[in-house]
Amino acid sequence: MNKALLGRATFKTVAYFICIALVALSLFPFIIMIINATRSTPEIQQNAISLIPSTNFATNMDVLTGRMFDPLRGIFNSLVISTSATLLTVYFSTLTAFALVAYNWRMRQPFFTLIMVVMMIPAQVSSIGFFQFMFRIGWTNNFLPLIIPAVAAPMAVFFLRQYMLGALSMELLEAARIDGSSEIRIFNQIVIPIMKPAMATQAIFAFVASWNNLFIPSILLTRSDMMTLPIMVSLLRGDAYRVELGAVYLGLALAVLPLLITYFIFSKYIVAGVALGGVKG
Repeated sequence: MNKALLGRATFKTVAYFICIALVALSLFPFIIMIINATRSTPEIQQNAISLIPSTNFATNMDVLTGRMFDPLRGIFNSLVISTSATLLTVYFSTLTAFALVAYNWRMRQPFFTLIMVVMMIPAQVSSIGFFQFMFRIGWTNNFLPLIIPAVAAPMAVFFLRQYMLGALSMELLEAARIDGSSEIRIFNQIVIPIMKPAMATQAIFAFVASWNNLFIPSILLTRSDMMTLPIMVSLLRGDAYRVELGAVYLGLALAVLPLLITYFIFSKYIVAGVALGGVKG
């Protein structure tokens, strides 16, 4: 009996040690990035990895603002695009998944197969045609081309459909219909609360993808007052012979900060979703 208890204690100790090591390994790049944001270019070139902060944070910030880098404007533009795109992605993807699960219509399976096929097509394949279309309708230097296409998110539809198959009770929907509830009311008041963990997970993925999107915004947004934060960061390198590495790291830190905040906001829903799946299993 003592050997069994000792074995369990040893297993827990090893498991905790591995988890702590993985957390440290995951956080290490972010810590180095934040520390390098306080260091000068010569210090970074001499020793790229250091755990000791320096005193050049204000200087690096001055370099950023001196290069027409407006972090507040970049964060605002990125937040407008990413938040709007995330809301559209999560809501309409859940609505599409609801149509694929809750209704038995003739073209349901071919439609889902089409979604699976679209998932395999890279966005870069259609980028030229997309830009030409946006140019012809006068939507360049406009946030709408970066927001409205988020309505169609095949990966989110696939994930939410798979989650809904196990989480949504058809009997509950039938009971609501018998009580006289409309389909849109059933979706908003019954389905969405059930799907919150999965929707929160997809919200993080959609927000991160939209926030980090560089290719499409860089060809659509040419005005400096409409550039997103990733575009501004990509322009920081400038002349190859005068790269301010500390300012670059500071710009990267500013770009990552909203993503970390988003994860902390929605992390409890992800944990709830994992716990719910464990109980069902």
